[in-house]
Amino acid sequence: MDDSTSDCQLNPGEVDYKFESNEVSEPLSVVDDQLVPKVGMTFTTLEDAGKFYRNYAKAAGFSTRVQSTNRKGNEIKNQLITCSREEKWKSKISPTEKTNPTAGLNCPARIYIHTLKDVGAWIISKVVLDHSHPCCLSKAEMLKQHRELSMSIRRTIENNEEAGIRPSKTYQSFVAAAGGHRELNFIEKDVRNYITREVRNVSEQEDAKEFGKYLLRMKEKNQNSFFELELEEDQSIKLAFWADVRSRAAFEYFGDVISFDTTYNTNRYNLVCGSFVGVNHHGQSTLLGCSLMKNEEIESFKWLFQCWLRCMGGNAPKGFLTDQCASMKRALEACMPTTIHRWCIWHIMKKIPSKLNGYKGHADIEQEMSQVVWNSHSKDSFDRNWNDFLLNFGLADNKWLSDLYEDRHIWVPIYLDHHFWAGIRSTQRSESMHSFFNKFITRNSSLIQFVKQYDNCLGSREQAERESDAADFHTVIPCATKSSIEALYTHQKFREVQAQFRGKANCITILTNSALGYSVYEVGKQVSSSIFNKFVVTYDSVAAEVKCQCLLFESRGILCRHALSVLSFERVSQVSPRYILERWSKKVKRRHTHIKSSHDEPLLEPRSKRFDQLVFRSQNICEFASESEELTAILHRAYNNVMAEMESLKAKRKGTSSLSHEDANLESVNELQSPPRIRTRGRPKNRLGSKLYKQIANATKKKKTKVLSEINLFDAASVAHSNSSQYQGHVMNYQFRVPAAGDNSFAV
Repeated sequence: MDDSTSDCQLNPGEVDYKFESNEVSEPLSVVDDQLVPKVGMTFTTLEDAGKFYRNYAKAAGFSTRVQSTNRKGNEIKNQLITCSREEKWKSKISPTEKTNPTAGLNCPARIYIHTLKDVGAWIISKVVLDHSHPCCLSKAEMLKQHRELSMSIRRTIENNEEAGIRPSKTYQSFVAAAGGHRELNFIEKDVRNYITREVRNVSEQEDAKEFGKYLLRMKEKNQNSFFELELEEDQSIKLAFWADVRSRAAFEYFGDVISFDTTYNTNRYNLVCGSFVGVNHHGQSTLLGCSLMKNEEIESFKWLFQCWLRCMGGNAPKGFLTDQCASMKRALEACMPTTIHRWCIWHIMKKIPSKLNGYKGHADIEQEMSQVVWNSHSKDSFDRNWNDFLLNFGLADNKWLSDLYEDRHIWVPIYLDHHFWAGIRSTQRSESMHSFFNKFITRNSSLIQFVKQYDNCLGSREQAERESDAADFHTVIPCATKSSIEALYTHQKFREVQAQFRGKANCITILTNSALGYSVYEVGKQVSSSIFNKFVVTYDSVAAEVKCQCLLFESRGILCRHALSVLSFERVSQVSPRYILERWSKKVKRRHTHIKSSHDEPLLEPRSKRFDQLVFRSQNICEFASESEELTAILHRAYNNVMAEMESLKAKRKGTSSLSHEDANLESVNELQSPPRIRTRGRPKNRLGSKLYKQIANATKKKKTKVLSEINLFDAASVAHSNSSQYQGHVMNYQFRVPAAGDNSFAV
């Protein structure tokens, strides 16, 4: 760079600043003469000239912008760079109505750069250093141009965003690491803008394509990954299902009982999310597949359930638990006729206040109904207690209760607990998975954001199981009794069994009948000082079989305290192996535990990949060097030498560029289209039973306060029917698209 004199030097005495009476003037910045632009300065590239002026602006306390660029063809001939407050913007809004601040003050500060044809360089031909406003160095760092996010900061933001850490927490971590806000050259708004514009900025046109590429990457990583899509005529996504390899392997052990539920507001297209959830050997929830659906019609559920069965090798579960949805019920009857369907009892009991709120003494009605449902220990006793309940409260004509009684075989515990349910009675396990999603995604999230959080959920479930397996392997919980049965269970189930062993101390066992090795006992369980719950327990000494009226073993797979009390009474020292389910055992080697859950590798640009690799390797070096001052000094000298060598190499290569290309192995997904974006207030009420949810919401609102007016909810949206085409994950040549804007599905 060559310096030359200029008659446009900064002369503070010649600058006439005009301030209002309430303004305090800031001292002018003293800038190093080497940073001040002068006429005749030459630069190798236009970018170097612009960077030089920006550095001067930062040191002087203002910011710049490119005001105009003149071109001849594709070549730039000259460029005018001015102070960012150069133009005085004239608003069409009256000054009395305008509230937004403006920066334009007709500032004359500028430089004019043009190219030197023969030399191939750029020269400053005009410089104006005077400003029509004060410049302050201490406030310049707040100007947008001088705030920047380094590569390290950007990668940390990206990782934290994928992990579900809120932007405010991410920014506070930067503040803590730097030692205060003043030590950072960016603000929290920059972090949020980067997340919005770069991390989450997936266009609606590209969203479905990225979703399709994600599914293909999973398939390429492991051919046992499974996915299927059903598309509309315009190649837009109508239905989608996918399951990773670990989920498919886990189904072999935990696919006997499934909880399925749907949730809303997980993506910008209002596609309904459905999750298949099982229970592992620790009693923890495990994901066995995920789906996105455009609607909740019977045909949609049929497609989904048939797809899930194909994924799991055609093996239907023994029990399937859902909420009280007629569409799901009919689809299950068609797709899994041998599977026992159960409604979530929690949802049914939750509706009691809204359904019976108009009756006198509705609180007593709710309490008595709960007693009938939970404390009836035989089908006959339930029928009697239910009829007495209806007569006592005059509810014989209540249609809701009549319908519930007709469907009692799919929700009342005594009708279902003779089947194995792994301790599941409600869809809250599925809802807990959805709550995990809802922590990190919103109704404005893209499909690719959703699947990333689904990967995170899979990983968290895998990690929880691994930690529990390790605890089972390395630690032992002392047995409460001398029975060897307790030591065979995983820790979580061990605690449940142990509670039953301890509880038998409160049981009183009475023999009521005995003949030919078959004995009938009445076991009283003390629940208070004067109240005993009585259960009938039978014991067959020939078959070594014990059965209790409470059906705990049949429904949960562990012996109850009443059965254990009878076995003690019979002096049985060894429990039959049939009462120790392999499902809860820690001794079983399960294949899925050796399979890593699906996790999509981020598609980073080559520079970001190289940066991550360098940071990973440098961490070990820095940890080693930090042990002493001598080692630290050695590393500093090495850094200085390497930095000098890299700057020299970069200077030699200046003006040249190189391109790197990484071959892609994915099939083309350019035709896949995203569903139309839905902009709606609140959750869509398009599912069957939406009126019921409305009544519940209104009744709950009235119960809290009578002052508030009744909330008006949106009516259910009409669902458009159209022909569809199907895509199966094992067919690699396909084309996708997202629903067209004209499709009015889920329109509110």
